[in-house]
Amino acid sequence: MISGLTALPVQVVRSVPLLADLLVFLTALTVSGLVLHPGEPGLRAAPFVWLYPMVGIAGPGISLGLRLNRIRLVMLNARDLDRLARAALACSFGLLGVALLLDVPRALALATAFGIVAFSGLVGARLLAIAALTRLRERQRSREPVAIFGAGPAGVQLASSLSQSSDVRPVAFFDDNPTMQGMDIGGLPVWSPKDLVGDLYRHGIDRLIIALPDDARTRQRTLVEMCRRAEIEVRILPSSLELLAQGGRVRPGPVEAHDILGREKVDLETPEVAQSYAGRVVMVTGAGGSIGSELCRQLVECGPAKIVLFEQSEYNLYRIDLELRERAAGHGVALATCLGSVADPVRVRDVIAGQGVEIVLHAAAYKHVPMVEANELEGARNNVLGTRVIADAAVEAGLERFILVSTDKAVRPTSVMGATKRLAELIVQDLQTRAPRTKFAMVRFGNVLGSSGSVLPLFQEQIRAGGPVTVTHPEICRYFMTVSEASRLVLLAGAYAEGGDVFVLDMGRPQRVMDLARRLIHLSGRRVKDPATGLGDIEIRVTGLRPGEKLHEELFVDAGSLRRTPHPKILRAEEAMLSEFEVAAILREVQQAIETSNPEKLRAIARERVEGYAAGQLPRKNRSASDPGPRGPRVSPRRVTGAGSPRQPDL
Repeated sequence: MISGLTALPVQVVRSVPLLADLLVFLTALTVSGLVLHPGEPGLRAAPFVWLYPMVGIAGPGISLGLRLNRIRLVMLNARDLDRLARAALACSFGLLGVALLLDVPRALALATAFGIVAFSGLVGARLLAIAALTRLRERQRSREPVAIFGAGPAGVQLASSLSQSSDVRPVAFFDDNPTMQGMDIGGLPVWSPKDLVGDLYRHGIDRLIIALPDDARTRQRTLVEMCRRAEIEVRILPSSLELLAQGGRVRPGPVEAHDILGREKVDLETPEVAQSYAGRVVMVTGAGGSIGSELCRQLVECGPAKIVLFEQSEYNLYRIDLELRERAAGHGVALATCLGSVADPVRVRDVIAGQGVEIVLHAAAYKHVPMVEANELEGARNNVLGTRVIADAAVEAGLERFILVSTDKAVRPTSVMGATKRLAELIVQDLQTRAPRTKFAMVRFGNVLGSSGSVLPLFQEQIRAGGPVTVTHPEICRYFMTVSEASRLVLLAGAYAEGGDVFVLDMGRPQRVMDLARRLIHLSGRRVKDPATGLGDIEIRVTGLRPGEKLHEELFVDAGSLRRTPHPKILRAEEAMLSEFEVAAILREVQQAIETSNPEKLRAIARERVEGYAAGQLPRKNRSASDPGPRGPRVSPRRVTGAGSPRQPDL
């Protein structure tokens, strides 16, 4: 029945309210005449009869003018009532004018009574239509009851939208505000959340939608965890900015990174960022990647003179250029798109010189552990030799700053990817000792949620497909941050760099990927399948650690090496470095391994030259005291502070 009504032509659907309004206006005139002029003869008097054509023409015209026929029959709000009141008032004023011209007795009283009856009829007709459609919808199919936490504007709008759904029906609000509790909003009661789980169970409600303000993340997480333990499906309404992006349509959207991180967003908004890049020419390598593209987005807001987008992938470069071109023009920022590889020294030097680059943000890297593990020589060519090429070019051109984007996998690595990133760090540290004009810095962070290849898009895709969600080990832990946090940290590193620095973000405790998977399944409105009973929607399947994968990642080698920065959540690590001769020897050996296509030689270099490298072994914190792991020959490291000045190790 409902589907048949919605399938009617738009003209037919919109003409029905017009006919109903015409009937209301004519009925209102009749009722008003009967009240003020009792008896049939009074209504047939010549002056009064002429009022009917006026109302019959003016009424629908006013309805069309105020678009009363476009009011959606879902839930009347204050704006809709205001339009209905204005329609009744306009028609009553028109009636008064005509009645005075025709010398109808008691014209003012007639117009007043007409306005009251007409407004009541317009509202009543729509309320009856809403009730009828609701009853038809409920009879058509069983609708699942849902509760909404938050009786504010977003919650009320959500209830209005859901009331026309054929799948769910809102039955109640929960709200922390005592003044709201016990009230009815749109026919829905507002309950206290003191016994939230009990109330949901008592009323047979299996789904809760959270519609809290953007700044109530802590309360959201508490509710999500409470519902998870009670096995109640929970969804989170998008933020106000996301609602604007959706054109004002209220609907629970996809789970975002901050919804599953389990911690507050780290505030990295500082004036130093904009000041450090304003008016400069900034080159971003890997500009089309997850980190590189977000760096470019945030740089636009800093007001640089030009952003040089350097990228090996033509498609990724086209995509980020298309996205930023208009926004950059609005901020007065020039964009230069440059195709090329960081491992090509001629191309790199040509771009830096030709574009007048002053700052380099080096985000170009092969980062996926299993992929680099299977293609180790290409990983070394890009991550090691590419870093050396662009860092040398920065020194030759006398650039102001060079920021290397690194990874927690560079600390005591168990993968070739991690080893290549640690070698890249050692190259940058070594160059700093001989290039005081250029400030080099490295930024080390954990897994970036939402980036290409990260667990968030992978898990979301697996959940949409009905599972299973794959986790490599039940105890695997990772540090997580969002793309915006990671990119802001890189920009802040450029502002705080003193030379040879390694910056890390205080991200709290690492999180079990298994817990993350469970939380994401729950926030997506599904339930984790219990292997014992078979109950639930999505299975979590353990697939085993992949080659080169650790159980636990680390952000620094020695906690005692950490120093504070002007930002309380950003730390500077003072770590071991190699001599110029040792770095030169490593680069020669890596070059030879690549030229002779000898991956075993490359792995031998990692074992011998990268401190803590233990391919195929558990990281140190997982070994027993009697199992120190493989030991290859190690060079004696020394520590550096400030702009590359050597000092003795702490005793």
